[in-house]
Amino acid sequence: MQIIFNYIGGEIVTNILIVDDNEKIRKLIEVYLKREGFKVFHGENGEVALDILDDIKIDLIIADIMMPIMDGYELVEELRTANYNLPILMVTARNTYPDKKIGFELGVDDYMIKPIDMDELILRVKALLRRSKISADKYIKIGDIIIDYDALEVRTPTENISLPKKEFYLLYKLLSYTNKIFTRQELMDDIWGFDSEADERTVDVHIKRLREKFKDFEEFEIITIRGLGYKGVHI
Repeated sequence: MQIIFNYIGGEIVTNILIVDDNEKIRKLIEVYLKREGFKVFHGENGEVALDILDDIKIDLIIADIMMPIMDGYELVEELRTANYNLPILMVTARNTYPDKKIGFELGVDDYMIKPIDMDELILRVKALLRRSKISADKYIKIGDIIIDYDALEVRTPTENISLPKKEFYLLYKLLSYTNKIFTRQELMDDIWGFDSEADERTVDVHIKRLREKFKDFEEFEIITIRGLGYKGVHI
């Protein structure tokens, strides 16, 4: 699995590839991405995108569907077949359920319909990058405890504790960024997805379950920050 960040001159650089045959749309998206500090690359179709990926470490792709030579569906299928696991955000005018179904089944991570709200696009890009960072690290070690992403379990010298997916991802997220405060909405976007119909109380319910399961653990703790959200602490 790819690691999300590149380092240039000691700074973290995130490379984003925009794949769209409309140059004006590519340039518009680029303006907003550059404001957020991302480095942007362009491709007018899937074949050009693959050539760029051969030479440059790309962290996230924003792709249209309808393009000449190689369209967005073909690009996604080619990447997933070749085990490229970087996040892909599909941005397209095709808004029917069958179109979305094809994209998600091929391996698209998120979907936006044109015309694009650029502020929302930036939020989705950041959420996808955060989720990719979590999955790239694979495990956390705290003392004698291992929190294993692939197995969805917490291992101690005496027992293995398996967790439901959402509970595990929430615990892993909080303990991956020790002492960092996350709002409930950030956790909803990262764990349940940007389009989830669940409300923020869902986070509270899952936090309560995690606390019950790990109340006797001295190595870590989930702390409520009143009025803000939660943070994980290694003790």
